[in-house]
Amino acid sequence: MRRVAVVGGGLAGLAATAALGDSGFDVDLFEARGFLGGRATSYALPGSEAEPATIDNCQHILLRCCVNLLDFYSRLNVRDRIQFHREFYFVEPGGRVSVMKSGLLPAPAHFTESFATLRFLSFADKIAVGRGLLTLRSEYRRRADLDRITMLDWLREKRQTPTAIERFWRQVLVSAVNEELDRMAAAHGFKVFWLGFLATANSYEMGIPNVPLGELYSSSAWSRLPNVQLHTRSAVQRVVIEGGAAKGVRTEAGFHAADAVICAVPFERLEALTPGMEWGLDGFDHSPITGIHLWFDRPITTLPHATLLDRTIQWMFNKKDGRHIQLVVSASRSLLKTPRNEVIDLAVKELAEFFPEVRNARLETAHVVKEVRATFSASPGLESRRPEARTHVNGLYLAGDWTKSGWPATMEGAVRSGYIAAEAASEDAGVPAKFLLPDIA
Repeated sequence: MRRVAVVGGGLAGLAATAALGDSGFDVDLFEARGFLGGRATSYALPGSEAEPATIDNCQHILLRCCVNLLDFYSRLNVRDRIQFHREFYFVEPGGRVSVMKSGLLPAPAHFTESFATLRFLSFADKIAVGRGLLTLRSEYRRRADLDRITMLDWLREKRQTPTAIERFWRQVLVSAVNEELDRMAAAHGFKVFWLGFLATANSYEMGIPNVPLGELYSSSAWSRLPNVQLHTRSAVQRVVIEGGAAKGVRTEAGFHAADAVICAVPFERLEALTPGMEWGLDGFDHSPITGIHLWFDRPITTLPHATLLDRTIQWMFNKKDGRHIQLVVSASRSLLKTPRNEVIDLAVKELAEFFPEVRNARLETAHVVKEVRATFSASPGLESRRPEARTHVNGLYLAGDWTKSGWPATMEGAVRSGYIAAEAASEDAGVPAKFLLPDIA
């Protein structure tokens, strides 16, 4: 088995392709759209006069604990295009800013100094959060029911104050897992806080690409892997299965033979690619993300990014000179049916509560991106049903952030799933290889 067809050019498919290509496999990657990256990509705004003309569909970030995502960027030689930040800025309505960052103490006490100075939490809130984090540390990998209860159930069980839940736990977790606390399995919340906040003193540091996402997967990044062929605008119609084994894929251009096929597509597309097969995906659902790009005629902030408290918009990213601002709303079901102009009006109104200069600025243009199927909904009881990479069909493997990656639906989870599928394909080909890096703790 030396030729592999990868269906889907999102991060899971790209990671599998890079890993197998590095190991000497001939890989054909098929992507229906004209660009790579899936839900973590960028595109040009048609007819836009604003700067820049290329935008990310939604701001995607990573933490230093995302070791497999960083490994994937290293494989494409683009790791240097990720800029890391040590400070987390929490901004309250009215503009008051609190900064959380690692201090002199070792993990897990590395936030003690800055946590004591956070002004958006009262002393009672801080005591509650500290107690909660210590309990989370002691229960991680020991408590058996975390996939059966919601994160909100756990927080209430641990007597977290309403303000601590809303301003600290919710603010971090809804953005990280893309689901509300009352819909999110506690297991996912534990994973985020353990690896991102408690495991090491720098695992929380936030990496933001300093180029449009699409540039991370450009053709030049793949030039060192001549055995990889990228087929964009080439939708796979179905996986060809004969005699209980995958034989290749069929596109409009015809049949493409392969010794193995990795399906790295969203869960809702899998059955269409494999007609007549049942995958047991009932109960899988989506959670949306809304990104809002605003271009002003003047700078409205000097902060590079900030998490915004107590309002609909949750994060602000300064894309260029304080004039191009990207806002993010995770688990944004409330905005799905809201007209574009009302979303923009809401965003500008709320942004002005945090950055008063917005009131003096003129909005030059705006763009709204609603990713209705951004991630799977990380609901209780779903973890045990996420499928493994190997399937009951010989030579057919699954990848995607919704498969059993060991992580929530994040970029790291997607890359992990691609590496896991690539390892399975390599082993079955008789040339076992190790691609997946272990978690930092």
